[in-house]
Amino acid sequence: MASERVTLTIADPEGERDVALSSPNKVIWQDPSTGSGGITKAELAEYVQTVAEPFLNANGHRPVSLERFRNGVGPSSESFFSKNPPKGTPDFVDAVTVTYNSGRRHPQIVLNRPSAIVWAVQMNTIVFHPWASLASDTDKPIELRIDLDPQPGTDFSDAVAAAHALREVLREAELEPFIKTSGNRGLHVFCPIEPTHEFLDVRHAVIAAGRELERRMPDEVTTNWWKEERGERIFVDFNQANRDRTMAGAYSPRALPTASVSTPVEWDELDDVDPQSFTVRSIPQRLADVGDPWARMQENPGRISTLLEWWERDVSNGLGELPFPPDFPKMPGEPPRVQPSKRVDANWDAEGNRIED
Repeated sequence: MASERVTLTIADPEGERDVALSSPNKVIWQDPSTGSGGITKAELAEYVQTVAEPFLNANGHRPVSLERFRNGVGPSSESFFSKNPPKGTPDFVDAVTVTYNSGRRHPQIVLNRPSAIVWAVQMNTIVFHPWASLASDTDKPIELRIDLDPQPGTDFSDAVAAAHALREVLREAELEPFIKTSGNRGLHVFCPIEPTHEFLDVRHAVIAAGRELERRMPDEVTTNWWKEERGERIFVDFNQANRDRTMAGAYSPRALPTASVSTPVEWDELDDVDPQSFTVRSIPQRLADVGDPWARMQENPGRISTLLEWWERDVSNGLGELPFPPDFPKMPGEPPRVQPSKRVDANWDAEGNRIED
């Protein structure tokens, strides 16, 4: 039996466009905490149309990875990522060739109009993961992004305290931070920056900011990459600043039972925020009531010069490179890729390379 199928008429900048949506009544979020009845694929398609303007301001015109769930969100749900345009991608979904960390080059999806977001929903996308750079220059980020990740024993309120202190650090570095909920337990701090530096430089700027925050809050914040060393502190995940490393975009749903959404907020409302109250069903009304706190983000981008000076100062004081993710090629100056409790110093040289017998 053929699946049910409807045609949606989407208002694009170029004019109206018809987009097919199969299985519109398929339940994506089944948890009763989402309200009366489950959230369907059709409701998700309606949501992305409603938030299309702020969504595209934050996530459009840049490479994006689509996290797709064939069977919706549930205890046994499985996901996979689409980075490259799949076969049959319509011509209103754009693409740009990017360079990955391996050196491989390949086209990656770019969402530039509401119909493209609806097409992504048709492809069972729930979470949208945008790059920090635009399609016009994929090698140079326009945002410095810092992920404040609560570790076991900490919670959202601890991330809030760290975020306020991080705001002070970034302002001292002549950057203006914006903030959003992750949609789960953490917070994401973004600073608009001029696209003058490559990803590695921006990562070093994030590390410099994280180290300065750690100095001010040593019992509450850590930049330790290895979990065994983090303790009950907020982890500054500096590796989210790497090329092809992404986090859920602003106004992206999360694959969690409550259908929570990664939501931009104003700094003066942060202390009272309940991140679980921001859902696919509540965000349209929030936007109608308070607007988009990130609407002005790109008006005055800053520079990372001061943070890079801090990085060089820390290097001069013996604080060098930090570990990269395991799928990255070995990087210059990187310490050994083995957790400290299992490392035997005699097996590693001064450059962090394993000494072979």
